[in-house]
Amino acid sequence: MLHATWTHPLRSVPRNPAWRRLAGFTLIELMIVVAIVAILGAIAIPAYQRQIMQSRRTSAKTALFDLSGREEKYYAANNYYPASLASVGYSTTGTTLQVPNSTNEDYYSVSIIPVAATSTAPASYTATAAPVGTQQSDACGSYKLTDLGVQTTSGTNSGTGSGCW
Repeated sequence: MLHATWTHPLRSVPRNPAWRRLAGFTLIELMIVVAIVAILGAIAIPAYQRQIMQSRRTSAKTALFDLSGREEKYYAANNYYPASLASVGYSTTGTTLQVPNSTNEDYYSVSIIPVAATSTAPASYTATAAPVGTQQSDACGSYKLTDLGVQTTSGTNSGTGSGCW
């Protein structure tokens, strides 16, 4: 099928309007796509960052519960809570460990604070997971867990209905 053409100084363009569909995108169409992508990015990126912070919170809570279980196991065998993390099987010598301990960027610093009944035998403890680095902007803040199982947070979302614990 032959189409009638008109002559352009540089090329021959068919008179059939179907040639515009094959020519490509217009600038307006391209700008609409860019605007849609920008709107989706503005919604998706903050949601993704919130989800990442929430998963890091889970790591901190898991570390606190692991520490609490080790403290209680030590207490059952020795009738007092140890003052160092090395006493309950961690490879650190002090009273602080980093979460997660397998990457270069730490998100929480977990520490144990023994409360002594006497100078040698702690009667209770408080385990704390304090956010460090990029996690400090998290609204839940620090997590605390006591020997009695009391769970608290110290961030702006602290309270019972916030969903932090």
